[in-house]
Amino acid sequence: MRIGLLTEGGYPYVGGDAGRWCDRLVHGLGQHEFDLYALSRSRQQEDDGWLPLPPQVSRVRTAPLWTAEHDGSRHGRRARRRFATCYEDLAIAVCLGSDDQADRFASGLYGLAELARDEGGLVGALRSEAAVRALERVCRAPGASHTARGAGVPDLLTVAAHLERALRPLSLDWYEDDGLGSVDLCHATSGGPAALPGLLAHHFFGVPLLVTEYGVRLRSHYLTAGTGTEAPAVRALLAAFQRRLAAETYARATLLTPGNTHARRWQERCGADPAKIRTVYPGMDAARFAEVGEDQERADPDTLVWVGRVEPGKDLVSLLHAFAEVRRARPTARLRIVSTAVGTAGDPEGRAHLGHCRSLAAQLFPDEADGAHAVGDNPVSFDAIGGPEAPTLADAYASGSVVVLSSVVEGFPVGLVEAMFCGRATVSTDVGAVVEVIGGTGLVVPPRNPRAFAAACVALLHDPERRARLGAAARARALELFTVEQNVAAFHGIYLEIVSRSPVRRVLLDDAGEPLPFAAPAEAHIPGHWTGQASRVLAHGTPGWATGTTARVPAAPAPVASAPAAPVPVVPLAVTEGAR
Repeated sequence: MRIGLLTEGGYPYVGGDAGRWCDRLVHGLGQHEFDLYALSRSRQQEDDGWLPLPPQVSRVRTAPLWTAEHDGSRHGRRARRRFATCYEDLAIAVCLGSDDQADRFASGLYGLAELARDEGGLVGALRSEAAVRALERVCRAPGASHTARGAGVPDLLTVAAHLERALRPLSLDWYEDDGLGSVDLCHATSGGPAALPGLLAHHFFGVPLLVTEYGVRLRSHYLTAGTGTEAPAVRALLAAFQRRLAAETYARATLLTPGNTHARRWQERCGADPAKIRTVYPGMDAARFAEVGEDQERADPDTLVWVGRVEPGKDLVSLLHAFAEVRRARPTARLRIVSTAVGTAGDPEGRAHLGHCRSLAAQLFPDEADGAHAVGDNPVSFDAIGGPEAPTLADAYASGSVVVLSSVVEGFPVGLVEAMFCGRATVSTDVGAVVEVIGGTGLVVPPRNPRAFAAACVALLHDPERRARLGAAARARALELFTVEQNVAAFHGIYLEIVSRSPVRRVLLDDAGEPLPFAAPAEAHIPGHWTGQASRVLAHGTPGWATGTTARVPAAPAPVASAPAAPVPVVPLAVTEGAR
């Protein structure tokens, strides 16, 4: 089958989020053909290039989400009226705040998509004064929320700019017969902008949509919305838009595959049908940790290890205070902080946080540090992956007997799974999917509680038999649930199930506009609930407005997609849902 893989800021870019997960999925499903539709987040990401692509990737189409030039299209009076009507429907659904506006949001969203398809793009219209005036009319109308009524003109300009950026995928030229209209299934690797092209493929062509969220996009928006300087009205209106988009995505998706039960609960609270949700844990490469997992002798029995990205959400401050308590109970204890990504020139916040943590370590252990770097018998060391003390991730985990995680915000804790592959006992804070991942093979304490964190660490440092027992159980659990093999097998079964139950019905036409005989097999018309999609006639359309780029890898004719002859047996998912 042909899969349209939809990403935002991820695969195939080298520095993309979840790029490795998608890369392993594509490599593991060589029996399928993949078309990649990628939205980039920055110029730097595009300049860094792509990961090496396997032969089953037949085409890559990209578009920048971080910028959009005016498309140059000039809308006539009728098109302007269509835009005003559709945009106002969208604004009403966002500003009124009631729960009965889902249909109006969908009407506005798909109306704008149809207008963009007919007129060649919406960039200019979404940036126009008409868009701001439509927002203003809705915010001043009876029934608008109190926060919306308080929005001033600067607030409305900001909201309109954010909506223009969020709706840029509507103006892409991907929605053609030889684009997303030619795939059997769209697989969006996250919600938000990545899922938007899948919604339009479903709307225009009836292509089924699968949405995978390892971190729920709406939750991420809530966590970051309060960190900026936007006015309350701006934050409220943008949050309402994200809620509407998430609800529409969950309603139209054929299946949702959250990466953990924590994400699943978020989806259900946002209106997702529990019957459409399948928990599929991320697949991770266990082979690079096999040597460490099988050889437990390398671990220093007095060393705690923290591995991760240095940022405020990881709460290294609480970890350092907890370690001060650990030192009082066990003076020989040491703490290694190993960063996988320290703040760079483009991440001043991370660099500043790392400097703050170094200064705090110097204050907590004044006789053992010079205030900048670990020296002598300093019990706290700051290293980075790739350095002489931690050449690889496996070496970092191998250096200590207990791995710690002190985060206050966490989605799926990748670092904990890596520690489990290495057979290490763990101490973690109860955030995100930590409890689900650990499953009783480690100690879990409340976040921002240094005393409880220290007590858990001391308990494990004083009990080597318990450490070994928990480490062995953790490794067995990780190898059962979190490997690449189980992830690939799960998605293979899901792909077959979706296409067997929701095939795309196509009638292919020749150059004269006549139906091509035998282009679709007769088996595609066997009556049953799995063929409930209405027939779609694919005609040769006019070229759309091209904002992205297309690359064929390698160039090959597009195959004729067809539905299977009969329902395909569903492959059992090799996953287990954890429970708190």
